[in-house]
Amino acid sequence: MPGSVQSLERAAAILRAIAGSGGQMGVTELAGVVGLAKTTTHGLLRTLLSLGFVEQDADSGRYRLGTGLLDLGSHYLDANELRSRASNWCDSLAARSGCSVRLGTLAGLQVVVVHHVFRPDDSAQELEVGAALPAHATALGKVLLAFRPAASRPPADPRLERSTAATMVDPAKLAAELKAVRGRGWAVQREERVPGEGGLAAPVHGAGGLVVAALGVTAPVPEVLGSAGAVRPALLEMVLEAAAAVSRELVRS
Repeated sequence: MPGSVQSLERAAAILRAIAGSGGQMGVTELAGVVGLAKTTTHGLLRTLLSLGFVEQDADSGRYRLGTGLLDLGSHYLDANELRSRASNWCDSLAARSGCSVRLGTLAGLQVVVVHHVFRPDDSAQELEVGAALPAHATALGKVLLAFRPAASRPPADPRLERSTAATMVDPAKLAAELKAVRGRGWAVQREERVPGEGGLAAPVHGAGGLVVAALGVTAPVPEVLGSAGAVRPALLEMVLEAAAAVSRELVRS
């Protein structure tokens, strides 16, 4: 049997370390975790960066998982029938609610959109399958962050980036929000990623009860929240029912 390729093993170790951190890591930190020289680690990171498997924050210089790797992850999930099991329920939810519907999974502090159904009107829309969205600024992401196993939660300040004036970037406030999401079983988005956009999402459970994805809707804020800022009960019920239905499909598969 041929021997292993050392550079591939080292690159895989770097990717696992970044994924396990739940956020971003610097070169020195990564070198210490994977047990490599800083120059070697930096060289591997430059290659991974050129392939789109990692991305570098322009301000901090730290690295996070890249959209190229996330695209591979979405194909893997599709192969495991997540998208196909959820497709009919997503279509039905879009038709009933009049909203755009997304199914997403978590990679670090980003949500990978593995399925997207346009809102059923004539508005201009762009397909987001494979897109990476900031988890802390979306209802999908808040659900996924809230229900992560405790061991996978980052122990330090994850350096949350601001998308709009409403984005929650204070780690303490986000932690309180995620605790509330765990308590009620769903999350809401109030113009935190895109001005004027609201959203709702609920967890999708796989075998053993683990949360493997989140299912949610997005629409203009007035369609998601009432005049007093409260979530519209009928829309929330639709989202919860659809997420529960997809969960049943996965458990039966």
